[in-house]
Amino acid sequence: MRSAYLFTSESVSEGHPDKVADQISDAIVDLFLSKDPEARVACETMTTTNRVVLAGEIRGKGIMDEAGNWAEGVREEIERTVRETVKRIGYEQEGFHWDRLDFANHLHPQSAHIAQGVDAGAEKDEGAGDQGIMFGFACDETPDLMPATLDYSHKILERMAADRHSGAAPFLEPDAKSQVTLRFENGKPAKATAIVVSTQHKPGYDQGEKQAELHAYVKQVVADVLPASLLGNETVYHINPTGSFEIGGPDGDAGITGRKIIVDTYGGAAPHGGGAFSGKDPTKVDRSAAYISRYLAKNIVAAGLATRCTIQLAYAIGVSKPLSLYVDTHGTGTVGDDAIEAAIGRIDKLGNLTPRGIRTHLGLNKPIYQRTAAYGHFGRHAEGDYFPWEKTDLVDDLKAALA
Repeated sequence: MRSAYLFTSESVSEGHPDKVADQISDAIVDLFLSKDPEARVACETMTTTNRVVLAGEIRGKGIMDEAGNWAEGVREEIERTVRETVKRIGYEQEGFHWDRLDFANHLHPQSAHIAQGVDAGAEKDEGAGDQGIMFGFACDETPDLMPATLDYSHKILERMAADRHSGAAPFLEPDAKSQVTLRFENGKPAKATAIVVSTQHKPGYDQGEKQAELHAYVKQVVADVLPASLLGNETVYHINPTGSFEIGGPDGDAGITGRKIIVDTYGGAAPHGGGAFSGKDPTKVDRSAAYISRYLAKNIVAAGLATRCTIQLAYAIGVSKPLSLYVDTHGTGTVGDDAIEAAIGRIDKLGNLTPRGIRTHLGLNKPIYQRTAAYGHFGRHAEGDYFPWEKTDLVDDLKAALA
């Protein structure tokens, strides 16, 4: 690993059009899981000027039967959930308003051919919902064992959103993006060299005293989020560098579920298998196996077995056990990577890392997903509690398996 280098990660706010789509898709996942913990959901959302469109494949008791007939009242619940999600984000603009947007629902029954490969039967365990590779990552750059560039990018926008909702920053609108560039020395963050924040704003905040107020506010947020030791004369700020940003969100650019997968994971600091998370129930290993991979990597670092760890899992559709498990501690491990792989295989509570085993161990058949759909799926807390894949309760099991 190089001793000195620059690295950058970006984040986008809950009001970014792609993130609006992600949050709607995951709100639908939560709605269906609250009705049937074994529901199958693959919900895609498109957002554009005053329009939201849902499409995808679903199945579940009290939701839709195999012939495509909706249970009583569910279609109305879906539309209400969509509008409430947009309202919570804060869109009451002429070009995108929670109460006035046009809504179309094109969800339909899950393919029977997919279902037969996934459902557990009397003679087989539940199979993976699709083929693919999934990665997990952890490093010791932050207390939550996340890449620092991404962690700070997320936190800048989270703080701005909180101030917008509370009224502390009434000039802000929902759409925003951030980017943090850090200079690393000996593998550790040393200085912030560039901060980029582009935020949608009320009219008039692109010039004069109001623009100065906006710029001063953003710099104060950055100062509150980043350690003071990282900021200094070499830190260059780019705040709304293109000028005006009044038209934003789905009115300014169409949004699609699953287009911010690097923002959702590790900000480019680790590989990505390519599959999105939002809109998918946890039988889809794109989601559940990525969560267990993060869980394993985080526990490995938390156990002191490495300061940096990447995990890869691979699955085939309809096959329960993973095709491969790969551990890479990037030369920072205190034991061999192969020894860690073998230790993971000896921990019974992981259920052989089958889709059912993952869902059982992490408790994934619950309506917990809308909270994941903005500001990253990893390194975060939800309502004071860890997301289950963020727990470090496997540390003792790893140490015992290596003893």
